[in-house]
Amino acid sequence: MQKQLVITVTGNDRVGIVDDVTKIILAHEANIDASRMARLGGEFAMLMLISVADARRAALEEALNSLRSQGFELAIRPTEPSAAQNFAGWLSYQIDVRGADHEGIIHQVAHGLAKQGANVETIDTGTEDAPFGGLRLFTMTATVLAPPGLSASDLQDELDVIGDKLNVDITVAALND
Repeated sequence: MQKQLVITVTGNDRVGIVDDVTKIILAHEANIDASRMARLGGEFAMLMLISVADARRAALEEALNSLRSQGFELAIRPTEPSAAQNFAGWLSYQIDVRGADHEGIIHQVAHGLAKQGANVETIDTGTEDAPFGGLRLFTMTATVLAPPGLSASDLQDELDVIGDKLNVDITVAALND
């Protein structure tokens, strides 16, 4: 029987981290079902959903724990595929945010989404230099699941209020699943 684990690995960035971690996973006949990996500042962070045979799980966890001796922080959490069914029938939207960078943008957008009952699936953020004026531009792309009764236009209306307050542009687009 297959088990799923959510694994996070963080530590000082260096060449070969992904190679080292995936070698351990492969050696235990596990599969990476989904992942996000990024260098953030001088740190490297990995977030993975792993499938592994129940009989191999303990050995995989023990091998992954060896990363701690290399200075990495590690978290392993079992999950159940049935948990994803909690949002069956919900609508998928992409939220894009762009504007001058300042504190509180992520929080205010996330708060507005939560008020509408939308569940955040992913958020990717960053900053870049504006073409003119020496400002930093903030960018955010999020995927959210909204209850079946929440339309894209209702979600856009709520986020327009937030965007006006924060002086950022926010767009909502329905995603086809």
